[in-house]
Amino acid sequence: MRFYEQKIKGVFLIEPQPFADERGMFRRHFCNKEFTDHGVVANVAQSNVSENKFKHTLRGFHYQLAPHGEGKTLSCLRGAIYDVVVDLRSDSPTYLEWVAIELNEDNRKSIHVPPGCANSFLTLADNSLIHYYCSEFYEGSAERGIRYNDPLFNFKWPAKPAVISDKDKNWPDFKK
Repeated sequence: MRFYEQKIKGVFLIEPQPFADERGMFRRHFCNKEFTDHGVVANVAQSNVSENKFKHTLRGFHYQLAPHGEGKTLSCLRGAIYDVVVDLRSDSPTYLEWVAIELNEDNRKSIHVPPGCANSFLTLADNSLIHYYCSEFYEGSAERGIRYNDPLFNFKWPAKPAVISDKDKNWPDFKK
């Protein structure tokens, strides 16, 4: 795997190094040693799958407050997503900045979101399937969110969300 740190410290684009032969393809999706060597939170407490029927489904922005802050590593196994990570660590030089990357079944890339950052994605294809590892267990009392159109961030989406939960649609404006 190749790890490319993005402008937000701790956010990594991860590219696999697949092996292909007449049987098909093999690639490593997670390696505790390689993640740890790159300073990525390697603990896996949960593994989740997000199945999305429709193009332009939006999920997030989600994060958990400390001490339940979670790192996430997301991959799109089928379809395509536009994934956005925003830095919410007040001591970070990139506080309140965001990065976006397309993950899809063809590029096979993953993105690592460190604790203290929020994550959201918009599906770009019907029947998109996203797999992600979380470094901490879900803790409902620590869950927080940011609205996808919060004016503080001026997020740029490739399309208007067509399917979004009431919860994600109604997060309050983020307070610095």
